[in-house]
Amino acid sequence: MTLLIVTTLLFIVSAVVDRQRTVLAFRIGSKMFLNLLPPLVAILALVAIFLAFISPSDIEQLLGENPGVLAYFGAALLGAIAMVPGFVAFPMADLLLKNGVAYPIVAVFITTLMMVGVVTLPLESKYFGWKVALIRNGLSFVGALFIGVAMTVAWGML
Repeated sequence: MTLLIVTTLLFIVSAVVDRQRTVLAFRIGSKMFLNLLPPLVAILALVAIFLAFISPSDIEQLLGENPGVLAYFGAALLGAIAMVPGFVAFPMADLLLKNGVAYPIVAVFITTLMMVGVVTLPLESKYFGWKVALIRNGLSFVGALFIGVAMTVAWGML
């Protein structure tokens, strides 16, 4: 709400200073928003469908309590496929930890959740190209696995 109020006030100040440029900026911003809206709505619909079928307890069951190689890859794949905002992801991480999932597995899950986007890949490729989008997501996926392994080694869990 604060952001909306500040934005509105700055918009009014801008219109008072230079009305013509403010109207032009508003038209450009509106056009950009309308171009971005259809893929954004499609992504939100996919996320809603995903969350309707997979509950946090299902995720806990898939990740397991004993971190084996499959748990790392399972966590990475789940995080890459799921698209959850940060304000939901971190309480979910707390829930996973309280239910016995190991820290390295949660780290892999959260890292891929925040950095890899299978669902958002078509949208990302639209702006950066397929090559850049695939390389960025692939490196993020490998980086997440590396973080999990490094945590496992650092904590002597092997």
